[in-house]
Amino acid sequence: MGHSQADKARSRERILNEAATQIRDKGLDALSIGGLMQQVKLTHGGFYGHFASRSDLIAAALELALHAGEASAHAARDPDKPGNISTLVRSYLSRAHRDSPKSGCAIGALISDVGRADAQCRAVMEPHIESFIAKVAETFGDDDDGNAILAVSAMVGALAISRVLTDQKRSDAVLRTVRDSIIAMASDE
Repeated sequence: MGHSQADKARSRERILNEAATQIRDKGLDALSIGGLMQQVKLTHGGFYGHFASRSDLIAAALELALHAGEASAHAARDPDKPGNISTLVRSYLSRAHRDSPKSGCAIGALISDVGRADAQCRAVMEPHIESFIAKVAETFGDDDDGNAILAVSAMVGALAISRVLTDQKRSDAVLRTVRDSIIAMASDE
């Protein structure tokens, strides 16, 4: 790879990293190409040397954000302890996770935005949702993924609702109620 190709690859990586951070923090619609390029100290016109369109950038940044969220969750797990539903749910439905959409699960942070986005973005997120369901089903020890679908839907929904509520006690109650219900459901298995 020539010098200019290496520079271009580094610039693209900077753009993607900043875009992924911005969309996790503020959502898909808040991403401004001009503001993004200014943030990474590149020209607005230079954007099109890296991406064909804003949609292509958002899809690529979304993929990066989803992988980063998964990597963060994986790094937080104790490799010496077997995964169990209680640990997973307590971590996902925690105050720390609620209060850090920039570094937490990108599904939880962006589910509503992606639901309204174009087919390209929905296609990017879909396999990550399926993977999350499969992981929860495996943790449940569930051959039928019905409980995992219910648990993932409840966790993502509770996380989103808890981030909207301005009353912290009420927000905590949403997290606690769903967390306790999923753990109880798992112990009934």
